[in-house]
Amino acid sequence: MNRVPGTGKSRKKQIKYFDYTLLFIIIFLVGFGLVMLYSTSSYNARLNFNGDSAYYLKRQLTASLLGFAAMLVVSRIDYHIWLRLSVLLYAGAFGLCFLVIFIGANINGSTRWLRLGPLSFQPSELAKMAVIVFLSAVISQAPKKIGDFKILCKLVGFTVGPMFLVVGFSNLSTAIIIAGVGACVVFVASPKYLQFILLGLGTAAGGAVLLFTAAYRAERIQVWLHPEEHEKGYQTLQGLYAIGSGGLFGKGLGESMQKLGFVPEAQNDMIFSIICEELGLFGAVCVILLFLLMIWRFLVIANNAPDLFGALMVVGIMGHIAIQVILNIAVVTNSIPNTGVTLPFISYGGTSVAILLTEMGLALSVSRSIKLEMI
Repeated sequence: MNRVPGTGKSRKKQIKYFDYTLLFIIIFLVGFGLVMLYSTSSYNARLNFNGDSAYYLKRQLTASLLGFAAMLVVSRIDYHIWLRLSVLLYAGAFGLCFLVIFIGANINGSTRWLRLGPLSFQPSELAKMAVIVFLSAVISQAPKKIGDFKILCKLVGFTVGPMFLVVGFSNLSTAIIIAGVGACVVFVASPKYLQFILLGLGTAAGGAVLLFTAAYRAERIQVWLHPEEHEKGYQTLQGLYAIGSGGLFGKGLGESMQKLGFVPEAQNDMIFSIICEELGLFGAVCVILLFLLMIWRFLVIANNAPDLFGALMVVGIMGHIAIQVILNIAVVTNSIPNTGVTLPFISYGGTSVAILLTEMGLALSVSRSIKLEMI
């Protein structure tokens, strides 16, 4: 045992920490996602891309590798640098989302992307990370002031509000996630629950206004309530057929029938239904447990973070993953109206997986700053 000379007291040794459990979960989810993506999309890709059954897989793999590279770089950078870059990150994301309104590319009936030659980029995915970093930075600069309700309203209004409105103009589902992430961060930082509830009710009212200002959003409510009576309910019904036919252990990997053109764009928002069909209830529960394990690791990192900024960033990332998983599974099971939310790390989407992995780099960077003391 090491002792401090002349005192007789034991010397505490500090050991640097790194959350390898979280890293392994990330790697497994991305690997599992690539396998399921190929299984789900190969038929569609072969029909639509000159017989190239691996078209979606190759694009997702490229984005995943870029994301892993970004995750590695970000995880090795002191996360405090984002305190200085938070305004720049937020302004950049806001500007790109604003551009989408005027020059956004329309893909599958939605205008959510910016095109750069053959590449397309979805700025709203960057907006999620920007809000997490910016809101965490603002609160950590003056944590005691958040107890004042007026200041809290101004804080949310000037941080989450503008991004919520500009993203919600063309992508309400992502705007809801941004509002939810902001709520998670503010809830953890706020010492008074009553004012948080009041602010939440106000945000919900704003979301309801956005929901009914566009006819197609109101129509989604009707499709959700009676999918069998609407043409647009076809995808929902086919997804439910896939879930029901999977049974306890599924039909086997690659054996889905619903992915053969019955579930439109199954590789995107509806991939969980194919997981249920091929791997059954057992596979679906395993996927949900993996996400719960990931959320637990975020809680461990946030509880042991050396400062408020690091803790709030990890809480925001945890909220992002949790909200998106809940919304996606709720949509697939027709528990809520169709919102077009992807399943993290598994659904097809290059921008989504790359930004998510970058966020994981932020969480790992905070975990790297944790120091354990051993006697």
